Amino acid sequence: MQACSSGPLNGTVRVPGDKSISHRALILGALAVGETRISGLLEGEDVLNTAKAMRALGAKVERTGDFAWSVHGVGVAGFAAPELPLDFGNSGTGCRLVMGAVAGCPIRAVFDGDASLRGRPMRRVLDPLEMMGARIEASAQGGRLPLTLHGARDPLPILYRTPVASAQIKSAVLLAGLAAPGTTTVIESEASRDHTEQMLQHFGAQLVSTREGSHGRKIVLTGQPELHGADVVVPADPSSAAFPIVAALIVEGSDIVLSDVMTNPLRTGLFTTLREMGASIEQSELRGDAGEPMAQLRIRASKLRGVEVPPQRAPSMIDEYLVLAVAASFAEGLTIMRGLQELRVKESDRLEATAAMLRVNGVKVEISGDDMMVEGKGHVQGGGLVLTHMDHRIAMSALVMGLAADQPVRVDDTAFIATSFPDFIPMMRSLGAEFS
Repeated sequence: MQACSSGPLNGTVRVPGDKSISHRALILGALAVGETRISGLLEGEDVLNTAKAMRALGAKVERTGDFAWSVHGVGVAGFAAPELPLDFGNSGTGCRLVMGAVAGCPIRAVFDGDASLRGRPMRRVLDPLEMMGARIEASAQGGRLPLTLHGARDPLPILYRTPVASAQIKSAVLLAGLAAPGTTTVIESEASRDHTEQMLQHFGAQLVSTREGSHGRKIVLTGQPELHGADVVVPADPSSAAFPIVAALIVEGSDIVLSDVMTNPLRTGLFTTLREMGASIEQSELRGDAGEPMAQLRIRASKLRGVEVPPQRAPSMIDEYLVLAVAASFAEGLTIMRGLQELRVKESDRLEATAAMLRVNGVKVEISGDDMMVEGKGHVQGGGLVLTHMDHRIAMSALVMGLAADQPVRVDDTAFIATSFPDFIPMMRSLGAEFS
């Protein structure tokens, strides 16, 4: 597929429900007693695989309408041993969070995924789960999938300092800690996304989160609560919103509106950065649900300038650096993005893959350690073929680039877009994007 220079993008759309919230709503609904009703669920492959896993573990999960789902849970530590391996496809988030939830149950479960997920490291999550009493066997080299996890019969509460700012590590420990007596504590030197903490409280858990140092958090969870079913409205995903936002900023004359976008400050580093670059992003109609704020965003085409993005902002926009690099390519001047080491352990080595995407389309980019420097010239030559490495965000970022480049930008594979944003291509076409 290729993206061509298009006319102005115009219209009002709602991007899919947030993937992080969708995963957590299904998992906590399965660990609660009673019914959880979820509206706005992201129905991409990653989330659907989490729904299948919850069914396999004994919860009753059914689709009741468009993006509407019902979960009847089994209670904390109530999962049953699945008959077959739990297959998470391409989803690292679903896999790692469910590992935490299973680690607190006295059952055996096999975790597996596609070729991409099998290549991604799991040891950082497995280490604290083993400290809590879980046992790992039959894993591939380096703790990679497929692996067999034996949950703890008597899980231990721990105090754990995360080695990196990772919501997945933190969430796995907290989910395992639900089944442990006493208090489980996670300390982060850099605060990561707090969706798990917000949703645990929404489902009735006792949890206290306080500041730790200049940028960190200390989260203390009281174990063995009785979680109750709860209604969850899933806000629109800011990571998905990033693609039409950047497209509207770089395509001359564009003016679009995105509704119900999550504005949790631990997820909006991209919006902050784009505004620093000169982007016109207006926010209105603020509301909230399950502790998660959301708003309507109006985006208009803007002349962007290069900026320096500090490393402490990385946890709040780790999935958005790819499309930020596209925006930086169309800006005037140098954009420096610091502290991107986490990009190396995503669906692909996103740091190298992003640099390759830019270079093949005539953009000057350098990587120094974990920093990336993009030299913007105000326009992009285009004309390149981008290798996506089975990574949905590389594919979508490259297609956004092509909408404003001098020559069309081609991608080798768009199939993996379905993992997180199944309607990306038709939605972008509805705004005026030219794909062929």
